[in-house]
Amino acid sequence: MMTTETGATAEPVYLGDTATSIMKKVQEITGEIPQKQLTVEDLRRMREPVKRLVEAGRVLAVQEDQDGCRAARITLQDRQLYLHPLLRQPTPADAHALQESEVVGVLDPSCTLAFLDLGWAGSTRGRVTIRLTPDTPLARQFVLLCTGQRGHTYRNTKLLWVWGKGRPGEYVVGGDYESNDGKGGAPLLPDLQGQYRESGQAGAVLTRWGPGSQRSAQFAIITRGFQDGYQWSYVLGDVVSGLDVVRAAVNHSDITEVTVVDCGVVLPL
Repeated sequence: MMTTETGATAEPVYLGDTATSIMKKVQEITGEIPQKQLTVEDLRRMREPVKRLVEAGRVLAVQEDQDGCRAARITLQDRQLYLHPLLRQPTPADAHALQESEVVGVLDPSCTLAFLDLGWAGSTRGRVTIRLTPDTPLARQFVLLCTGQRGHTYRNTKLLWVWGKGRPGEYVVGGDYESNDGKGGAPLLPDLQGQYRESGQAGAVLTRWGPGSQRSAQFAIITRGFQDGYQWSYVLGDVVSGLDVVRAAVNHSDITEVTVVDCGVVLPL
């Protein structure tokens, strides 16, 4: 209401803006996004206010289960958006939470990029990015173990052994999320049979034990290609960056000291 100079009361003036539009204007002025209003589409657009939230570690993907809530970090590095594995960890009070199923839902199954961060001697040595073979059960299982959607993850697993060190066809094995000694790595999916290609090229990622094995979650990365055309079976993807990190790990004095310190998938922007 407004009061005139004579003290008389004038007719009330109503603002045409709704509460929603006012909040949007406040957001534009302050650059802050109210909690519970951040969406997956906002992540894909990655405008400046959202970018600042991600860089501050205030955007998480969450999953509710019978034991409570698990949360996954979402980070931005070199213009790439990364989803880390779901863990039971405290959620900051000012965090913006998105449903993990919605975040993973933006992945293109024909072009899924996963990553493994390798470390040894007390530090992270580099990131290995893997382009997974489209629409194969082993590739889907690899994603599950990089995101922790089923409760198990490659995070904190160690590399186990090297086959043919220094020779053509050399590869390194890891991924025993169960016992971390090479005896585990049970499948997460009921049927891993499918059409798989073969490869003898450096950078190929495969399951060493085959899709029917009780250790099929273990993976192998070829670090030296064959010269005679020989090929390994059950390939589920290829390293697109970071093969030098894997080779450095192979040359470390004790391969079992090399761990997957983190893992996850690349989210498309």
